[in-house]
Amino acid sequence: MDTSIKIDVASVAATVSRQQIDALLPEAVQAMKTVETGSGAGNDFLGWTDLPTRLSAELVNEINATAESLRKECEVVVSIGIGGSYLGAKAVIEALGDSFGAYRHDCKGPQMLFAGQNIGEDYLYELMDYLRDKRFGIIVISKSGTTTEPAIAFRLLKELLERKEGKEHAARHIVAITDERRGALRQLATEEGYRTFVIDDNVGGRFSVLTPVGLLPIAVAGYDIKELIAGAAHMQRICSAEDYESNPSLLYAATRNALYRAGKKIEIMVNYNPKLHYFGEWWKQLYGESEGKDHKGIFPAAVDNSTDLHSMGQWIQDGERTIFETVLSVEVPDHEVVIPSDSDNLDGLNYIAGKRVDQVNKMAELGTRIAHVDGGVPNMRITIPALSEKYLGQLIYFFEKACGISGYLLGVNPFNQPGVEDYKRNMFALLEKPGYEAETAGIKSRL
Repeated sequence: MDTSIKIDVASVAATVSRQQIDALLPEAVQAMKTVETGSGAGNDFLGWTDLPTRLSAELVNEINATAESLRKECEVVVSIGIGGSYLGAKAVIEALGDSFGAYRHDCKGPQMLFAGQNIGEDYLYELMDYLRDKRFGIIVISKSGTTTEPAIAFRLLKELLERKEGKEHAARHIVAITDERRGALRQLATEEGYRTFVIDDNVGGRFSVLTPVGLLPIAVAGYDIKELIAGAAHMQRICSAEDYESNPSLLYAATRNALYRAGKKIEIMVNYNPKLHYFGEWWKQLYGESEGKDHKGIFPAAVDNSTDLHSMGQWIQDGERTIFETVLSVEVPDHEVVIPSDSDNLDGLNYIAGKRVDQVNKMAELGTRIAHVDGGVPNMRITIPALSEKYLGQLIYFFEKACGISGYLLGVNPFNQPGVEDYKRNMFALLEKPGYEAETAGIKSRL
């Protein structure tokens, strides 16, 4: 089996030629050097660039030891966080997991659940109701400890755990991933004696999956974080090359920007394996929050095929021609299922009897790609040898490095997110948070 993910951009040629992409190489290399030298806007958030080769064995061992402790003592572990503090871990766990693991009674290790990614009252009520008779632990992830969504979830679940088991037990079963010195969560962790891991100041949330933020929940779920890191380290080494043939991140960033300049404003991330649904969600945050600034940016969307061919397929095939697709294709699935023959053949499927389900899926992928290209939708294809820790690590770093390059090609700061604060100011004003009196008065005058 091949040792690396691959990218093929041949099917964009009807919109942008290879010559046009090649003409962007000097600009793309300069953008890459801006990332690597820290000479551009947002250079105080570049700690992720060498993270795979910088993570110490001591830290990784400590994460694994903490995970093993939670695995032995808990039936359920709830990871509390929002945005980059939850999506990366969720993406990896879902990609590697048994689709029906939550329903099995013989599963090994604790069930991983997530909270703090919404303010759903029913969600939180039902989660607490589920946990009342469970031995559970908490991983709380927040740099400040005051972000509204995770702070509400943590207050509720901490109170439930303390009331159910006592403060001493709760303190042993809560792990805080937070700032090294500052913030409400750091203060509480110190006072209560929680085990802690640090969120580095120079790694933004959406780039944090290869820090304890992502690694601890992934390890608690039972997956090999050393292999995940090794895969990312492999991609780190090859994604500094200054040519498209050696550096897939460079080629992806340049091609999507060439398409953007040619009027393709929407990128649809397509998978043909339902286990990659949350990888699409992680990717959407990474690119949407990094590039959507100054009234610029490719809009990131995602679909799960062939499911969404029966809902979004018509629009993609025949709708406005402002889109392009990037297809994630898994070469080898974990399991084999062969379609049986049926003597009555009422469903008309005997023509594919004896074939593996994956063969049919691959032909659905190929047929769709051909149809969409014929319909004016350029396609890139990223092949992943298998869904394993190693290849997911490669895929994560590939997209992170390409994101930094692409942001600078767009002419924006890829590492800030000023627009995210707008809704918070309005929400705090409407809730009459102390210190927001003027904003409260102003927003109420508009209602």
